[in-house]
Amino acid sequence: MAEWDEEVDLLVAGTGAAAMAAAIAAADEGLEVLVVEGSDSWGGSTAMSGGGCWLPTHPGMAEIGVDDSEEKVLTYLDACVGTPEEVGPASSLERRRAFVRTAPVVHGWLEDHGLEWKTAKAYPDYYPDLPGGIAGGRTVEPAPFDVKQLGDWYGHARETLPPGLPLFAGDTYLLARAWSTPTGFVGGARLVLRALGGLVTGKRLTGLGMSLAARLMYIAKVQQRTEVRLDSPVLDLVVEDGVCVGAVVGGPRGERRIRVRAGVHLGAGGFDHNAEWRERYQGLDSEASSGNPANLGGAIDVAMRHGADVALMDDAWWGPSVAPTSKGGPTFIVSERSMPFSIIVDQEGSRYANESTSYVDFGHAMIERGLERTNHSWMVLDARHRRRYLNNAFLQGAKTFYEEGVAVKADTLEELAEKMGVDKATFKRTIQRFNSFARNGVDEDFGRGHDAYDTYYGDPTHGPNPNLGEIAHGPFVALKVVLGDLGTKGGLLTDEHARVLDTDGGVIAGLYAAGNTSASVVGRTYPGAGSTLGPALVFGYLAGRHVAARAAEVAVEGAVDRAVGEPAEPAPGA
Repeated sequence: MAEWDEEVDLLVAGTGAAAMAAAIAAADEGLEVLVVEGSDSWGGSTAMSGGGCWLPTHPGMAEIGVDDSEEKVLTYLDACVGTPEEVGPASSLERRRAFVRTAPVVHGWLEDHGLEWKTAKAYPDYYPDLPGGIAGGRTVEPAPFDVKQLGDWYGHARETLPPGLPLFAGDTYLLARAWSTPTGFVGGARLVLRALGGLVTGKRLTGLGMSLAARLMYIAKVQQRTEVRLDSPVLDLVVEDGVCVGAVVGGPRGERRIRVRAGVHLGAGGFDHNAEWRERYQGLDSEASSGNPANLGGAIDVAMRHGADVALMDDAWWGPSVAPTSKGGPTFIVSERSMPFSIIVDQEGSRYANESTSYVDFGHAMIERGLERTNHSWMVLDARHRRRYLNNAFLQGAKTFYEEGVAVKADTLEELAEKMGVDKATFKRTIQRFNSFARNGVDEDFGRGHDAYDTYYGDPTHGPNPNLGEIAHGPFVALKVVLGDLGTKGGLLTDEHARVLDTDGGVIAGLYAAGNTSASVVGRTYPGAGSTLGPALVFGYLAGRHVAARAAEVAVEGAVDRAVGEPAEPAPGA
């Protein structure tokens, strides 16, 4: 056997929510943990996210007077995700129960480590009308974090939000209408006061997903003194007799063989920007992902080489996105398509979905429509939409959009249809029918504006339906919309302890995975805001706890071997 370069209890790959939860949980139990990050920036997709975490039954729900229970959540998951039998082992009943039972534990555990949660009491589940659904409260988000506490290390973060902008995810939908509705104006004013408060107190506050990533990094690196190495990808695993006993890790010092006494945890993201895999598993000739550019599937690949099974590889956290330009993008769109005075049509000029539905559902509708990356849709905007609401895509600069054909503009709908390249007659009929729905307040084709999720991103001052507004006032703008995503959803198949399973359904002892490196517990849908980060934290935590228990078993077995005069076996299976 080749010699080992170093030895730890737990080796963690990645620096997003799943990885850091595992590292923190294991260190809590006294384990020696080493965290390795394959890119030159820490934080992963977590740092790029909205920061919301779907943690049903968490203690904050009772504080706002919302009743929740394990039974209610499981009923809801059956209704919106499908039964475990329908979805498959990634969403087994055991994994669902483990998630639901552990979610409130993780909420309190991170509070004990200093993370302050804010309950998003107005943010509904994505299917609030289904059995077990709730119109607000299951999602929590981290309070703004002072990145000065990380010192120079913050300079290596995958920063997407300027420090000094302490945003909550709940601020974003209010800011979208900050100059057109009273509640939007109040929301914008609160953000300004929060930012000024940080400046006055000498803090460098950040929000959204960067706040969560930075807080987790602070707990691990500063409070627990866990070593974190950048530019250090896991190149291979060392598996002996079905047991993962170590890994080969790259880095500035060259390849190093690291022995683990208890386990390896893979939380290094999905394969968002691996063009070969996106084509192989999802049939895409290109990708327009808003996920971490460093997510190339390396952690999934090394586990598969050692017999690990995968699931849901054909799926992703889909969502419509404004097509990228030479200046940036793609731009994931949420509130923009839900506000009144907007509509989305295909290249024939026809609607095909509820524009206000959850982004995953809209993405699946695009796929069912046969809309590949090169077969785009158009988001058509009445002049009132441009005047009243913020459109994040235009923050890149409207000039680039028009120059590169991602946006077209016209004084009449007929001229707009010509510039879009859609059938004029079909487009005219679509607009006329949609406008009649807007006047009557009922979308008879797709039900836009029918539930609490739709109206959350609508305009409460507009009636009779806060999501429907006529497309009638020019100049009109159309933005090219492609199938985008927040990252891939498929990955390594794991059990309720986050242990990786092999292709025969057995456990690969000592190997764990969570986050987008693993196949999602919520299957092919998106139950509520934070359905990526919530399970990532929970299964990362469960992995760290299981590794600690495994380390204790290894220590006991080693002590017994020494007591009877036999040499201890290195890291036996569990």
